[in-house]
Amino acid sequence: MDSSLVSAGAAVGGAAIVGVMSFLGSWAAKRKEVRGQWLVQDRLRRQDLYKEFIQVASKCFVDALQHEKPDIAALVALYEKTSRMRVISSPRVLADAEQVLGRIIDALSQPAITLTNDKLREMFETGSADVLRRFSESCRAEFDALGA
Repeated sequence: MDSSLVSAGAAVGGAAIVGVMSFLGSWAAKRKEVRGQWLVQDRLRRQDLYKEFIQVASKCFVDALQHEKPDIAALVALYEKTSRMRVISSPRVLADAEQVLGRIIDALSQPAITLTNDKLREMFETGSADVLRRFSESCRAEFDALGA
């Protein structure tokens, strides 16, 4: 075998290995970048969903305390957000969202109350007005886990 053929074969093989390694390195870096972007977008989607849920649930809870006739449109929006959570949220966040929904439905079955200063103070002191506490804590724990 001619030594020039061996040298040429080694050069071609070396160039091929360098090319493949360069491609794999670029591909891995791009994959990591895309995954990072996806994680940021996922976190933003969750933040928006949880913010909307808190806003609608707060309105529904106050409405449930003051009215015997529920705001059906707001309740449907709350169910819609809960269903979206079934797709993207952790089981704990979903369970706490469903618990909020249950407390709102329970409040609807109670007679309407007049929210006086004394009644409001009593509700906050006993914690009965804070229907979103566990949900909010679950969301924070989920975001902490996503950041790790």
